[in-house]
Amino acid sequence: MALVPYEEGGGWGARQLHSPWATYRFAGSTIRLRQDWRRLGVAAVVWDAAVVLCTYLEIGGIDLRDRSVIELGAGTGLLGIVATLLGKGFFVSLFKAIYNCSARVTITDRAAALEFLESNVQANLPSELRPRAVVKELTWGKDLDNFPPGAFDFILGADIVYLEETFAELLQTLEHLCSEQTVILLSCRIRYERDHKFLKMLRGRFSVYEVHYDSSKDVHIYKAQKGSRKDDF
Repeated sequence: MALVPYEEGGGWGARQLHSPWATYRFAGSTIRLRQDWRRLGVAAVVWDAAVVLCTYLEIGGIDLRDRSVIELGAGTGLLGIVATLLGKGFFVSLFKAIYNCSARVTITDRAAALEFLESNVQANLPSELRPRAVVKELTWGKDLDNFPPGAFDFILGADIVYLEETFAELLQTLEHLCSEQTVILLSCRIRYERDHKFLKMLRGRFSVYEVHYDSSKDVHIYKAQKGSRKDDF
């Protein structure tokens, strides 16, 4: 999650960052997330880019049922939780057997954030969906052997483009996780020249299209795929 400059105690946005809880309503569920800025900093608060991408998933008609989804840099876990809730589905066969066709969601971050992330995920998913959401360590460019290449239908990231020294490792990770059919959805604010640099790097390896812009929050959502594909969802 990205670092947004602000002054301590300065205004509503700062108060939200320092609040111990953040509450949202998605997929017919109330999601109450613990925040802990002082202990974990940017990884432990909810940023606008995550909220905008959650809204886009919910209202954009994107079907996550029976899909394999991975979130990068999950932080508080809001996006991964919403993806799991939206991906809920069951199939009844001709023989009246019920099969779980819910999304399989992998929610990742660095090791230091995992305990905090896991607590939010477990607290906000109903018991029948908890096995469908796995919290797992992923340091970009370093833990890739722990993830099967090209195994994901969707890759999600909210405000993960902000440290230029991580750009090469992030691109390496995206390439490893992607197949020709994988859809990458990245939401972010374009704050600095380095953000444009990342988009240029991304376009050098993927076909990239802006699919949504939230003017009220100044958040862009980009869709990326390998090759020259421009598939509808």
